[in-house]
Amino acid sequence: MDKNNRNNFLTDDLAIGVTMGDPGGIGPEIVVKALADPLIRRQARFIIFGSEEQLEYAADAAEIEPYWLRHQHEKLSTDYPRRVVVADYDEYPLASWIHRPNKIAGEASIRFCLDAIDAARDEIIDAVVTAPISKSSWKLAGCKWPGHTEMFAHRCKSGRKVMMFVAGPLKMALATIHEALFDVRNKFTIGCVFEPIDLLNTALKDYFDIKNPHIGVAALNPHAGENGQFGDEEIRIISPAILMAQEVGINCTGPYPADTLFVRAADGEFDGVVAMYHDQGLIPVKLLAFNEAVNVTIGIPIIRTSPCHGTAFDIAGRSVANPASMKAAILLAVDMAGTRRLRTARVKSQNADQKAH
Repeated sequence: MDKNNRNNFLTDDLAIGVTMGDPGGIGPEIVVKALADPLIRRQARFIIFGSEEQLEYAADAAEIEPYWLRHQHEKLSTDYPRRVVVADYDEYPLASWIHRPNKIAGEASIRFCLDAIDAARDEIIDAVVTAPISKSSWKLAGCKWPGHTEMFAHRCKSGRKVMMFVAGPLKMALATIHEALFDVRNKFTIGCVFEPIDLLNTALKDYFDIKNPHIGVAALNPHAGENGQFGDEEIRIISPAILMAQEVGINCTGPYPADTLFVRAADGEFDGVVAMYHDQGLIPVKLLAFNEAVNVTIGIPIIRTSPCHGTAFDIAGRSVANPASMKAAILLAVDMAGTRRLRTARVKSQNADQKAH
């Protein structure tokens, strides 16, 4: 979205929910540091789902004066006199010195996320930004979801979900996610390639206001298989998925050798890229914007972004964590929410004009 249009269109009623993540990780610190930036706070109003005590510890360590208003999480609303409000979950006995996976931290971070999702579904907030959680803490707490993506999809009753990453000029979606490399071929189908093409196309339109996005699809094998000499997945799976997408009106091409596709995408030849497996896509993402890459869940009806890193228990509590990726995730959530709002207003205006005539 054009920056001037965004600033003109987004008003004080745009609200972004920020979950604190695992209390023992760097989540409290990067949330405090990111929202301490007045340029960030001017973009929207913010509700932090977390523990005020943990946030105060993080603020004290970083020598940041608390800038938020505390409110009980049970009585959530958007009618607050401050730009930043902490929906405080003080019922969880969280120790500030424990920087490892534990059950109580898992229970708390699960609750932060579930309540933020519900607030987004109830249109109390316009987007959710999630600080890193510990999958081990969630497992200790008996969580049925392995991570954020699965939780959001299940809670939103979304049958389809895809991980997307934004790194500078690159917008990339994954066909397969956390699969062992040798297991990818066993779960590699036309459907698993078509789905990220389809969902990325919709996301680029809805959240980035690209009218007819051009999507480049990566090959799986070296040199795109060289007509079957180095593997036939391009012939049997990827090309049919691209053809299926083209037949429903999606502007996508490929499969292209991955070693050239990402360079072309970074130069602006493509609006988005679909990678076939985790490291094929994440290596260029981290190379292009290691400290500012953002993870986005697409295919669900609410906006969810997150920094592209983990809990970093090893440095938690030392006030040395870099908040750049959290800042980028917040700004991207604001932009996506603003673009969606602008598109909704545009559609309503067009419908009204059609009725008038």
